[in-house]
Amino acid sequence: MLDFAIFAVTFLLALVGAVLYLYPASRQASGIPGITPTEEKDGNLPDIVNSGSLHEFLVNMHERYGSVVSFWFGRHLVVSLGTVEVLKQHINPNKTLDPFDTMLKSLLKYQSGGGDASENHMRKKLYENGVTNCLQSNFPLLLKLSEELLDKWLSYPESQHVPLCQHMLGFAMKSVTQMIMGSTFEDDQEVIRFQKSHGTVWSEIGKGFLDGSLDKTTTRKKQYEDAIKQLESILKKVIKERKGKNFSQHIFIDSLVQGNLNDQQILEDSVIFSLAGCIITAKLCTWAIWFLTTSKEAQKKLYEEIDQVFGKSPITPEKIEQLRYCRQVLCETVRTAKLTPVSARLQDVEGKIDQFIIPREALVLYALGVVLQDPSSWPSPHRFDPDRFANESVMKTFSLLGFSGTQECPELRFAYMVTTVLLSVLVRRLHLHSVEGQVIETKYELVTSSREEVWITVSQRY
Repeated sequence: MLDFAIFAVTFLLALVGAVLYLYPASRQASGIPGITPTEEKDGNLPDIVNSGSLHEFLVNMHERYGSVVSFWFGRHLVVSLGTVEVLKQHINPNKTLDPFDTMLKSLLKYQSGGGDASENHMRKKLYENGVTNCLQSNFPLLLKLSEELLDKWLSYPESQHVPLCQHMLGFAMKSVTQMIMGSTFEDDQEVIRFQKSHGTVWSEIGKGFLDGSLDKTTTRKKQYEDAIKQLESILKKVIKERKGKNFSQHIFIDSLVQGNLNDQQILEDSVIFSLAGCIITAKLCTWAIWFLTTSKEAQKKLYEEIDQVFGKSPITPEKIEQLRYCRQVLCETVRTAKLTPVSARLQDVEGKIDQFIIPREALVLYALGVVLQDPSSWPSPHRFDPDRFANESVMKTFSLLGFSGTQECPELRFAYMVTTVLLSVLVRRLHLHSVEGQVIETKYELVTSSREEVWITVSQRY
């Protein structure tokens, strides 16, 4: 039961607990439809636990009460927005740091974020340029790692089941570590070492904010703290090696080192990008391939586009940019999987949505998982249909939600390119098949994943 409770509230703790514990409690009535606290101390936390996850709780709340709903986390008011229309009203005047990165920094107790507007703009541009330069410089590496995975899959008999989650996590770890931290991670043992620490930190993030279980379990706490120290030690070593030197391979850390940042800022930004970059890339690759196995039509159209753009020629960065349908596949993957189902903003000043007043210091949740399944914005929302993103207005809506364009987080932009190259290599040579009778159950946390391993089979194209 404890394990279930920890799972059910992990996402809530990450997005709510890590932010709100810093702010004074408020019971100010908002007049917004919703529910009153179930318990004085925990607010509606029992209701969230009983729902299975924060996302599933929000789905139920918005079905019952409409597009703007309220509930309580402890003594703190939480307002959730569940349609594109109300999100537009809130996003436009609220320019903030990327909520995913900000949330992770809060959980890790990092302090370097939250500067003034000019500093935030500078950091954002530094990140954007870092991602661009890193992808351009490391395109041959990305292609090489994709082709290594292809060769591995080509060696399998057609009946062999491929553990997709395991292979995509391994591919993402090898790709991201080398592109962020450099050639040291050509050594598989270094990747495995990093992956172990990464997995320990990611699985523990947020758990101790509610029940203090991390503090109460000495062994587990030590493992968690040791894993963070190990990640930081690895990154400190890379940062020291890259300072004041020129390398033929430009990695993400180089852009931070060359920017106007102090050592602590460089370290914290490197930890956050490596943590989020690995997991978002792994899950995007996994879901994209899985959905292609379930839609032969989409897989056929993607193959035809790849064949038309590349023919017998090598895959190049210039031609990758021409893969419009592939981008539609990835956008629809993010939407259908609800890749990041919730983001959050703190209400700095009193605001208004429709006729409702949102008080200062309320936490405003963007119920993205709800919004991405809203039939008024997405006809047949549960159907995987990349063609819907051929419509420019649909892409604009997606951009507004932070999944494309100028608002997308740098880790997602990075993941889009990595996944595009991988799909180009795989689909060019392979048919991807689902395993008959397999049922995929979804686990909604910071990044959406499957509860169990996802199995596929592959066969060669002739």
